[in-house]
Amino acid sequence: MTSGGTVRGPQDEYVSALIDAAIDGADEKLSVDTVVLDLREFVDSFDALVIAAGRTDRQVRSIAEEVERRIHLALHVKPTRVEGWTSAEWIALDYGDVIVHVFDLETRDYYDLEHLWSAAPAFRPANQH
Repeated sequence: MTSGGTVRGPQDEYVSALIDAAIDGADEKLSVDTVVLDLREFVDSFDALVIAAGRTDRQVRSIAEEVERRIHLALHVKPTRVEGWTSAEWIALDYGDVIVHVFDLETRDYYDLEHLWSAAPAFRPANQH
């Protein structure tokens, strides 16, 4: 990751724009402890995970909606796949190069993706709630 916190790779601008829009959307809806994991050295299928959390199922859905809206406005793309909308314990938005995970706090703690990928460089945006 660069000092600005965005992923740099073959699709620098696109991936960075995806990540920035996802962070902006999560921040707008007061996400808890947003983190970006740079996984380029670990997997070939995508570059990064954006992990965010909400305190309630309503907030989880709101964060996911705003992330999707911000990415669509910035890049005119929609996720290729969305999972978890019904329960809103864990909503995954798959943008190919970047996968956005929005958890409720309990589910985030249970799956602990940051620990699973602890060898990956991580970036935490400055505006945390």
